Amino acid sequence: MKAGRVILIVAVAAIALAPAVLGKFGVSLLNDVGIGALVALGLVMLTGIGGATSFGQAAFVGIGAYATAWLSTAQGLSPWLGLLFALALTGLAALLIGLLTLRLGGHFLPLSTIAWGLSIALLFGNVEALGRHTGLSNIPALNLFGISLLEPRAVYYLIWALVGLAALFCHRVLNSRSGRAIRALRGGGILLASVGADAFRVRLTLFVLAALLAGLAGWLYAHANRFVSPSPFDVRASIEYLLMAVAGGLGHLAGALVGAAAVLAMKNTVQDVLPLVTARGGQFEAVVFAVLFILLLQYARAGVMGGITKWWARRFPSGAGAALAPPAVAPLAQRTLPARGEPVLAVRNVVKRFGGLVAVNDVSFDVRAGEIVGLIGPNGAGKSTLFNLVTATAPLSGGRVEFLGHDITGLPQREVARRGMARTFQHVKLRPQMSLLDNVALGAHARGSAGVLRAGLRLDRAEEARIRQAAWQQLERIGLAERAHELAGSLPLGTQRILEIARALAADPVLLVLDEPAAGLRRKEKQALAELLRRLRGEGVTVLIVEHDMDFVMKLVDRLVVVNFGSKLVEGLPAEVRADARVQAAYLGSAPAEAMA
Repeated sequence: MKAGRVILIVAVAAIALAPAVLGKFGVSLLNDVGIGALVALGLVMLTGIGGATSFGQAAFVGIGAYATAWLSTAQGLSPWLGLLFALALTGLAALLIGLLTLRLGGHFLPLSTIAWGLSIALLFGNVEALGRHTGLSNIPALNLFGISLLEPRAVYYLIWALVGLAALFCHRVLNSRSGRAIRALRGGGILLASVGADAFRVRLTLFVLAALLAGLAGWLYAHANRFVSPSPFDVRASIEYLLMAVAGGLGHLAGALVGAAAVLAMKNTVQDVLPLVTARGGQFEAVVFAVLFILLLQYARAGVMGGITKWWARRFPSGAGAALAPPAVAPLAQRTLPARGEPVLAVRNVVKRFGGLVAVNDVSFDVRAGEIVGLIGPNGAGKSTLFNLVTATAPLSGGRVEFLGHDITGLPQREVARRGMARTFQHVKLRPQMSLLDNVALGAHARGSAGVLRAGLRLDRAEEARIRQAAWQQLERIGLAERAHELAGSLPLGTQRILEIARALAADPVLLVLDEPAAGLRRKEKQALAELLRRLRGEGVTVLIVEHDMDFVMKLVDRLVVVNFGSKLVEGLPAEVRADARVQAAYLGSAPAEAMA
């Protein structure tokens, strides 16, 4: 049994029985743990999995808390209407903040979260309708089916039921089409765009989801404590929530619960012990927490759950049995490939400048349906830059590119990918902590439509089954189906390149653009790759390939385009190109033609 499942069973049993054995203080502390776990759960999704660090989640907790507090006290409306109002206001605030800040890169995004976290907390303390720094009191307790949830024991099960539902929702999201895109965020925007996904939109959706979880926590906080003031929602509280996620394990949903329990237990212990050591215990509390945080980052970066998972894997290694094929379902819709010989790609007078450097200079060539075209040239000739221009990974400085008869110049990369152009990369872009099956299923992203809400409510089952079946078929095609559930990071480089081709094929492409696919492959692997590409050509898939292995490419392609110093040198059949004196000079100086055989 997996470590996560064992921990889940133990945790559910412990949570269910806790009120029977704990006193009022213990139950109140567990209520605080549940509320903190909701916020930490959002941070695990946003920071641990999505890679966007936020120091402002407490502000969203505050928006949710103040929204329901104001509605239920000043307006006298039901706290359940307050829940809807709190979520709506929190979601809207997160959407606006995300639109303004999520395009920032590097350290600027975390800094911006500190800025708006401070601003929102200050806003609470300066609005008269919100009680200014005094806050709002006499917030009504929740009432469910006529039962008052005033006492900590009464509201306990509601809090933990919502924690469980939120964790289940997030678990379902991560194991869906949207979840694969979320887990691929750390691979960069170019990776996501290559499968037809919008990295900014994925990040914004994740940001709003994390904020909604914080808003839900704020709603619970307001009605469980029946009082709100600005201080629990400042940046210090945000850092505490982030510490919960880090302590529990940023890569694990269960880490939110474990981290919240660990941090709040440690906080209470420190508050009890420090006054016994020094009269200035309150002043030293922040110092103690800072030291503990540094030690955690130094010696347990994976958090508690990361350590438990590694220990469990060593203690109870899983069997290496072959993966089972998913159940047969109706296949995903497939595009109609153009008839053999029809124009697929037309590159016209393409230019790319980097300041005063002309990397690609007035290059033109065509690719027709059902052929394999090779793009070759010496190192530094501009091949990869040209590939990036063709796939819209980089903008043109001049010229145009047509795909399937339509001018795609200036279109975003994701739109070009959705039109049927799939690519691999010179430096492999796989997600090492995702399974082979999930990496390939990511390639079929544009063939589905289910979003986060449908995934979390499990309304995407039929579509997800079809996507996984399509991914399995591509793994079978490359001979890796039996290893479908292994992590991609465990594969050698050569096999990772083959897996990347399978991901591109999962997109059901018209044109397959391969950037040095044979690099790192052994002789037999290259022969298998060549056979796969020939078989794809026979099925109507068109291939454009950059490759340094001259023996491999000469025996594979129908036509060659040779570039040198950013300009097209020659185009023609492999035998013609091999014999061309200009190509020989570019590669080998004045070497005779036999040297290229």
